[in-house]
Amino acid sequence: MAIKRNSRPNNPPNNEDNAPQNQDSPKTKTARKSKAKSNKTTPKPSAENSHLLSPKTTREEIENSEEQIRPHRLADYIGQKELKGILNIAIAAAKGRQEPLDHLLLYGPPGLGKTTMSLILASEMGVNCKITAAPSLERPRDITGLLVNLQPGDILFIDEIHRLNRITEELLYPAMEDYRLDITIGKGQSAKTRSIPLPPFTLVGATTKVGLLTSPLRDRFGMIQRLRFYEPDELILIVKRTAAILKTIITEEGAAEIARRSRGTPRIANRLLRRVRDYVQVQQAESITEELAAEAMEIFDIDACGLDWTDRLVLKTMIEQFNGGPVGLEAVAASTGEDARTIEEVYEPYLLQIGYLNRTHRGRIATEKAYEHLGYQGRLF
Repeated sequence: MAIKRNSRPNNPPNNEDNAPQNQDSPKTKTARKSKAKSNKTTPKPSAENSHLLSPKTTREEIENSEEQIRPHRLADYIGQKELKGILNIAIAAAKGRQEPLDHLLLYGPPGLGKTTMSLILASEMGVNCKITAAPSLERPRDITGLLVNLQPGDILFIDEIHRLNRITEELLYPAMEDYRLDITIGKGQSAKTRSIPLPPFTLVGATTKVGLLTSPLRDRFGMIQRLRFYEPDELILIVKRTAAILKTIITEEGAAEIARRSRGTPRIANRLLRRVRDYVQVQQAESITEELAAEAMEIFDIDACGLDWTDRLVLKTMIEQFNGGPVGLEAVAASTGEDARTIEEVYEPYLLQIGYLNRTHRGRIATEKAYEHLGYQGRLF
């Protein structure tokens, strides 16, 4: 059978020969002209300008930095000496018996290292750590999937554990005590309960509101430990360690300047260090000194005690409009334009901690320390 070959060469045709076939329609020409105009009027910013104008680091930078900054061994964890001593004993005993750690509940203000501690425990025990949050465990199958896929000795970390719903919490009871998962199959009279054996594991729960946990759940934790705020000397070590990881030169005085504005919280200290590093980089300085750190903090409106603009607004409103109190929370919220719950949960705890605010049955009262810090000479009237 003869094969019919194409007599025309395989070379691409000349543009002139192909011109009539590739002529654009009037609509296509109009679309191209409008696209060209839009490209001229909205030029893309350069990468350098977008980095300098961005008020925050990108999500990828934050995630990568957090992964690098977190310590991976208990010996590298700075602060919380009492907690570290208790956990060192628990880890040594569990390894000696070749058993998993007992269930652990960590509570305290946010940013003190509860998630980091769970990752350190997994590293010290040589097991995996699965991290989740209670609000994401809405249905029974969510917690079931996590428990079934655990390996022997693994650590399951549940953040904000006080927000677990009732059904999920009840599924955890036999899982924590007997390493058993009870599942109901079917409905009505044909419903059957089957028990699925689980490998021995460790549940680490973290919460900022331990009082909201139910007694049956709280009593099933073998260890309940509180994380306290950090001392200034501990925060200085944390800032210096983070600066070394970020390859940033910082002086002892510069680290102290950042530490004393960090509200006793490592997360805030690391965040402020990144902002100061950006400022120093733009100023083309070689290292973070006390003067440069103070200048950066003034730009970000954070004073020497770690108070930001909203903290001072709350105190000034109480002093100037309500003669320092007592004043109700709703009145302060209406006068400042802030949400009452935000003031109560975000701003008040630190003001109470440093003694600038008192909470009484009659309302909030600004203390003498608040008057002195803001430059007022006693009560206004």
